[in-house]
Amino acid sequence: MADLEGVYDPRFAELAERLSENLDTGEELGASVAVVVGGESVVDLWGGWADRRHMVPWRRDTITNVWSCTKTVTSLAALVLVDRGLLDVDASVARYWPEFAAGGKKGVLVRHLLSHTSGVSGWDRPVTVADVCDVPASTARLAAQAPWWPSGTASGCHLLNYGHLVGELIRRIDGRTLGRFVAEEIAGPFGADFHIGLPDSEFDRVADVVPPPFRSSDLAGADPNGVAVRTFTGPVGGAEESWRPQWRRAEIGAANGHGNARSLARIHSVIACGGTLDGMRLLSPRTVDQIFRQQTDGPDLVLGAHLRFGIGFGLPSPAVPYLPSGRICFWTGWGGSVVVIDTERQAAISYVMNRMGTGLLGSDRTDQYVTAAFASLEKART
Repeated sequence: MADLEGVYDPRFAELAERLSENLDTGEELGASVAVVVGGESVVDLWGGWADRRHMVPWRRDTITNVWSCTKTVTSLAALVLVDRGLLDVDASVARYWPEFAAGGKKGVLVRHLLSHTSGVSGWDRPVTVADVCDVPASTARLAAQAPWWPSGTASGCHLLNYGHLVGELIRRIDGRTLGRFVAEEIAGPFGADFHIGLPDSEFDRVADVVPPPFRSSDLAGADPNGVAVRTFTGPVGGAEESWRPQWRRAEIGAANGHGNARSLARIHSVIACGGTLDGMRLLSPRTVDQIFRQQTDGPDLVLGAHLRFGIGFGLPSPAVPYLPSGRICFWTGWGGSVVVIDTERQAAISYVMNRMGTGLLGSDRTDQYVTAAFASLEKART
């Protein structure tokens, strides 16, 4: 069994065993898992390697690109403004961002952006990854284009532009960019090592992701002009893009957050605990309740899976069998990283790795860790 570093409550031994086994067999290259309950860390484990050559160990302060787990932090930032009475989820986006009304988007509401139902799940082609990294210019492009389906009628995961859209709302209201807002209002106050827009000084700590196996059949037979293809190919770019300095530096609030399981579990435990953590109030219970206002329940136009979205987070659905029922919200990152928040158990669970797996809503490893964590949480309640 591979050696692990960190600490864990003995009740979570099965979770530790699963991580150790996967590191031992090579299923994992390097990874971290964390569980926070009632604001207290009960699992903080890491192990393996930060590089493919097995030269640099995954350390306590190793961070990596967590892909779409970034979206949950972006959502939390928006909810902070909701809590302060500065952002109304039922108001039109154009109330705060007048240019967004162009192209027939006057009726798009803030909650449509936060629930992936705005009709703007990507950029009109042609668009490149370099364009996406130029956040002001690519955000202006989103404001100008027409929606790809009627807003509010269905979800279509906003793969790369979620943070451009929500981040622009934050900038229009607060004046700070998304990355700065997160640093000053969320990550900094709670001591979480999480970054949207990574300073060059932190590059040496990054474990580059190992891309998942290529599958040319993923979009085979799909309508070339349909929402899924337009979203996945606008722009075309592989996981290797995350190795580039321009990607790391940009504030891409849908996909380029850098952190580890500890920082994600720490941040999201404020939701698990009803909005207050370590005596610091970030959200009211009423604002936390907004997360669980179901907005959709059906096939996602981009991912194809049957999903339920609340405001800012996914909710348990048949597409995510490793989540139990209850007052739970979550989201995953490409390759398997995950954040799960259980407000009934006051628990936040996270897993972050560098060897990316396959699967749209978590990998087999994601399933193993989350299932083991919930089994231990259930034992702790009895």
